[in-house]
Amino acid sequence: MSFRIIVNSCCDLTSAHFLQGPFTRVPLTISLGGEDIVDDDTFDQTHLLLLMRENEQPPKTACPSPAQYLDAFEAAGDSDIYVVTLSALLSGSHNAAAQARSIWLEDHPNAHVHIFNSCSAAAGEVRIALKLRELAESGLGFQAVVQECSRFISSMTTLFVLEDLDHLRKNGRLTGALSLVTDALKIKLLMGATPEGEIKKVGQALSVKQALSRMVQLMAQDPNHVGKNLSIVHCNNRERAFYVRDLVQKSCKFKDILVTDARGVTTVYANDGGVVAAY
Repeated sequence: MSFRIIVNSCCDLTSAHFLQGPFTRVPLTISLGGEDIVDDDTFDQTHLLLLMRENEQPPKTACPSPAQYLDAFEAAGDSDIYVVTLSALLSGSHNAAAQARSIWLEDHPNAHVHIFNSCSAAAGEVRIALKLRELAESGLGFQAVVQECSRFISSMTTLFVLEDLDHLRKNGRLTGALSLVTDALKIKLLMGATPEGEIKKVGQALSVKQALSRMVQLMAQDPNHVGKNLSIVHCNNRERAFYVRDLVQKSCKFKDILVTDARGVTTVYANDGGVVAAY
C-alpha cells in the first residue's frame, strides 16, 4: 500500500526530503511587522530574522486550517495517510488536523488516516517523520505502523538550548518566571519536553556552549540513546550544530546524526542561534 506523511512546517526536514520522499508540508503562517509570511518553499530566514530584530513585538504564528489539511489528504489519493503535528499543548495544528480527519472520513469511511501528536517540535517532528517512513517502507500494515510510531513518540527525548526565551514567554509557551530568571542572572537554560509535550527546564549553564555540552552529557548518560538516530536542528548557526554533532560522535552511540536548518516556525521560537535535538 502506498503512503503519504503529512507534516506541518515546524518539521524541519530538508528540501531534498520533500523532493525525494513521501512527505507533504502543510505550512503555518507567521505575522510580524505588518507582514504575513507563509512557512513554505518561499520562506526566507534572513528576512524573518531581520524583522524579528527590528520589531519589539514578537512574531505570531497561525496554525494551518482544516481545509489545508483536507487539500493534502486529497492530494494523497488512496494512500495511507500519516500526519505529524506540533505538540497539541503548543499549537492548534493538531486540532486542525483532527478536524480535517473527521471530515475526510465522512466521505471516505474506508480511508486510513492517523494524526500523531508529536508532543514535541522541530527536531522531534523530524525524527517522527523519518521513523514513519522507515516503518511504512518496511511493509508493516497501517495499524502496526501507528502502534510502533506511537511507541516511538512515547520514548522520544527532545532537548534544546536557546540564546533567550523571550519569544516563547511572550507567546505563552512557558512560564514567565523561567524567562525572567535567565534575564536577571544571565544564565542559559537547557530545556526539554515533558511526555505530554510541555516545555520544562532540564538544566542551566553560564553560556550557550556550556549548556550544549551539558545537553550532550545527558544524552551520553541515557542508555536509551544507543542505536537510535539523532536529529539536530539549528537556527542560523551551523557552527553550534556541528559543535554538538562532534561532541555526540565522541561520547554517544547513536546510529546516525542528521543536521538540518530551521524553517519559519522553528526560527520564531528558537530565535537566532537556537539548537534543538531529538532522538
